[in-house]
Amino acid sequence: MFRRPLAMLALSLACAAPLAAAAQSYPVKPIRLVVPYAAGGATDAYARVYSRKFAEAWGQPMVVDNRPGAGGNLGAAMVAKAAPDGHTLLLNTYAQAISPALYRSLSYDPVKELQPVMMLTRGFSVLAVATALPAGNVRELVALAKAQPGRINFGSNGIGSGPHLSAELFKSLAGLDIVHIPYKGDAAMTPALMANEIQMAFMPAQAAMPLVKSGKIRAVGISSAARSTAMPDVPPIAESGVAGFDLSSWAALFTTGGTPRDIVQKISAEAVRMLAARSEEHTSELQ
Repeated sequence: MFRRPLAMLALSLACAAPLAAAAQSYPVKPIRLVVPYAAGGATDAYARVYSRKFAEAWGQPMVVDNRPGAGGNLGAAMVAKAAPDGHTLLLNTYAQAISPALYRSLSYDPVKELQPVMMLTRGFSVLAVATALPAGNVRELVALAKAQPGRINFGSNGIGSGPHLSAELFKSLAGLDIVHIPYKGDAAMTPALMANEIQMAFMPAQAAMPLVKSGKIRAVGISSAARSTAMPDVPPIAESGVAGFDLSSWAALFTTGGTPRDIVQKISAEAVRMLAARSEEHTSELQ
């Protein structure tokens, strides 16, 4: 009477053994880290740092593969259709969560064909303006835009990207007529803002802060509802006359759906260790 349960247990253990062995030997070849945005932007910068750390830990190269287009969906589709063995990863932003609502049809299933590994960063965006624009805060920016409908341009790193949608929300809540100018990544958009070719843009905080400090752009607001200790003098947009504006930005690691759980856990554990080490390094630098 015990033969069938024992046989099922033996079968389950036999199936589990290869998975455990696969996780122990992973990675067995170079890993491709797909960044669905152009080189030179904030997401690309994160990927370069993480790829070096992973390579040092595992002794296998991690190659950053920039695949911009369709608001991040071209790169995401590549990872979704890859072999489910953990050797193809995706580093994407909060645009990944927005895409299913934004696009009528996608070439991949973001729920079934992509598997979340872990969130790597979370923060806020900075509403930055060109220094030539006579607006020192959000209220002045809104007043200027309303006085000159259709004359103020805002930039982004592509149609459907997080910065684009952040600006569209700002435009809607403030009741503005401003014009979107998409660029092929942050590396092209940022110089345009500094040169006043565009007058405003939402930027990742890490990318904006050095430029604000050096006086190359001006920060008039942050996207989160609460003030940040990183930029204590810059008020939230919601406090500056645009009620209800509250956006958090994030970047997360994904892999192909169906990747063995043990491999996903191994990637996640290494990412946690790496982030903890970076946090300790940053703390020691501040002391």
